[in-house]
Amino acid sequence: MNTTGAVLVAILIASTVITGIFYVIFGQVTVRKLRKKSATKDELGIELVSGWDITSVAQALSVPRSLERKFKNRAFHANADVLYKHTNKFDRVLARIFFWLWVLTGGGLLILSLLFFLGIFD
Repeated sequence: MNTTGAVLVAILIASTVITGIFYVIFGQVTVRKLRKKSATKDELGIELVSGWDITSVAQALSVPRSLERKFKNRAFHANADVLYKHTNKFDRVLARIFFWLWVLTGGGLLILSLLFFLGIFD
């Protein structure tokens, strides 16, 4: 592995750690509060695996509302309209930071894996 590949791997590892920290903070600060409210606890989407509702809430608060309404399947996704009523600006900013870090880190890992597979960083 050359220096560029090693630097990119190090950046993605650091990004993964930072994303994990934001995941825990968002889950403890925002989603925990939403789970306790009777008006929102059934609006967080299906929890396919433990903690999936955290990413579902982050997506609902991060994706533009027009896209959220267009692609929404209420059975699987969190209800953005209800969540906007029960969250404040800080919660939404925290959701956006976590969600987009999560998406960019995952995308970066996929792209970097493909580049290593293709032999770009040999």
